[in-house]
Amino acid sequence: MTNNPERVLSIPVKKSDPVEMYQRLRRFVATKYSESDAQKVESVLETLNRCRIDMVEREDLSLPMQRNCLIHYFKCICMVEPLFTAISSDAANTDSDPITFVWYDALQPDRFSSQRSIKLEKASVLFNLGAICSQIGASCDSTSAVSRHFARDAFHDASQFFWKLWQVYAKDVSATFDLTPVLAQTLYYLFSAQAWELQLQQQLDRTFIDFPIKQHRCALLFEKVYEHYRNVLDSLLSDSAVSKYVVNFDESWMTHIHHKMKFFRVEARQRRSSIIPESKRPKAAKVLKLPPLEKLLLGSCTNADQWMPKQQPLFLDLVFSEYSPFRIIDGGKLVAKPWDMPPPYPLAILPSRSSSPFMLAIPLKKSEHLDLYDSLWNYFVLTYSETLAKSVEGFLEILDKLRRELQCDNLSLHIRRDRLIQYFRYLCMIHPFFPMATLCPNPPIFIWYDAFDPQQSSSQHNIHLEKASVLFNLGAIGTQIARSCDLTTIQGYHVAMDALNDASHWFLVLQRVAKKVAEKGSPTMDLSEKCIQILCEIITAQIAELKMNPHSHSDGSTLAVCPVTSLLYQKAYDMLTLEPLAENLRQTSIPGFLESKMKTCHVQTGPSDVTEQFLSGYSEALSLLGEGCQTSCLDFLSEFGLLKITGGNIAANFRGSNVGIGGDELAGDLSNIAVVEN
Repeated sequence: MTNNPERVLSIPVKKSDPVEMYQRLRRFVATKYSESDAQKVESVLETLNRCRIDMVEREDLSLPMQRNCLIHYFKCICMVEPLFTAISSDAANTDSDPITFVWYDALQPDRFSSQRSIKLEKASVLFNLGAICSQIGASCDSTSAVSRHFARDAFHDASQFFWKLWQVYAKDVSATFDLTPVLAQTLYYLFSAQAWELQLQQQLDRTFIDFPIKQHRCALLFEKVYEHYRNVLDSLLSDSAVSKYVVNFDESWMTHIHHKMKFFRVEARQRRSSIIPESKRPKAAKVLKLPPLEKLLLGSCTNADQWMPKQQPLFLDLVFSEYSPFRIIDGGKLVAKPWDMPPPYPLAILPSRSSSPFMLAIPLKKSEHLDLYDSLWNYFVLTYSETLAKSVEGFLEILDKLRRELQCDNLSLHIRRDRLIQYFRYLCMIHPFFPMATLCPNPPIFIWYDAFDPQQSSSQHNIHLEKASVLFNLGAIGTQIARSCDLTTIQGYHVAMDALNDASHWFLVLQRVAKKVAEKGSPTMDLSEKCIQILCEIITAQIAELKMNPHSHSDGSTLAVCPVTSLLYQKAYDMLTLEPLAENLRQTSIPGFLESKMKTCHVQTGPSDVTEQFLSGYSEALSLLGEGCQTSCLDFLSEFGLLKITGGNIAANFRGSNVGIGGDELAGDLSNIAVVEN
């Protein structure tokens, strides 16, 4: 193999010359649109300018902080992109003041590209996001299983950023060689190979009950890693320009990649006999033992599809979330928080106090109080050791604190939604340690009451009941937010639509989890399959009703009867009246609501304004960054989360948090991101 088989490759970031954007962009908006419009977006323009200055000039930022800054800046430039398009189309206007970006080649710093195009800026920032993630991966301690987990995620993110650069942005940018499609393709394959290699190392380190399954998985991974290194080498050798470019930067890269490909090709061939035909594979293989910290991270990452909605609720987060750095306030003004200001952020706007008669609000489930901390602490001490229990103590504190806070009746809608999402994410982390009834003298027992009949309750040691109940409340909160919206405004319309889509997502996830609850006992009726289906149908009908109304409808009149939505409400009504398991729902106001909906469907909205253009760009940024480019586990390296990993421990991070349990703020230095296991 190579002289240093543990070596991993990373690349430097691109450098850029400073440029002042705030004054020129604000002046353009005021001239092209109006002073009122300029005031609406000036906060975003200020943040954009500040982000770029920090990105270009600050040298004291740790790698995770640089990642945070770049992600924030990318969102900002996506938001202002319509302004650059307008400036380009208005080139003859003497009032326009074009902005020129100068970026230097990452591997050949004596070469640079100078353009007025915002596409160069976006491509360069995307390149740097990939480069920073590659450096995070290379900085991790290779002797630690947990650090290798972070390194794998970092290289995965790096590969995805270069994938986006290759497939989307590099094609339209004529710049230095580091932004060409062929190099972006090469870097995508390279960091994919390193991510898969670390995934393979994790499989080799783990002890399985079913040893043949371990051999099977490892054989497949050896094939996968070989294919990616072969693609890297093929990409390098297929283009003499890229080969020369890489060799001029570091001639050892070619030798390193060649040896990697050769090694994994031989290993893959030797292990092919271990691959089990699909017809003979068992349904699951159980892992005997994982370090507790890695097991918690695995629970977060493998269940990310549950707590991270695929469709970002843009307006819902912009109005209601404490953790969205961009806010919409009254009058359509956009407020941007500095990238290095830790959340939560001040509430920008409260929901309307008057309920909309067009929306149905689902009640919340209630729960008995539970001391999660003591139960889980005892489990970790008895199963592992007190030392290992202390390594996850911060996590246990936050988990218990969130659950206790959710028992409060006076939480506002937006606070409750944020806390429920946080709590559900951490439930996904602790999930792999359940069931623990046979290993713990006082395992936690979860007791939840029916949302529609509070006299009925269900109790289980099964964590699926806890997750299902939290999912139900997340869906219910979405319907309550939608009901609180003023549908006569475009802002209220968008928030209501997002809230209902959010509710739909949580109830769809609930359908999967509720089946596992039923396997362990008799849940309350609100968690039954039929009840969840009825609620999903009602939410679907409400979404369809909102979609039927065009944004231009602002004269204050109501829509006529909508045949399509009436049929959807009729379907929900039929299920409610005919299904024997829907008795609880028939005793509520839901039947009367559906009967009225089958007759008329009302919605009215107001006009849009200049912020719509910015929000369109912001939506694009969220979509791109959310498609595999931001692994959830890397968030634990950030100084801004409720939890962070330092010294091999999960620590509660109270910096800037209003859910702190108490005590002094923990140190936030993450310049050295290596994690060493106890």
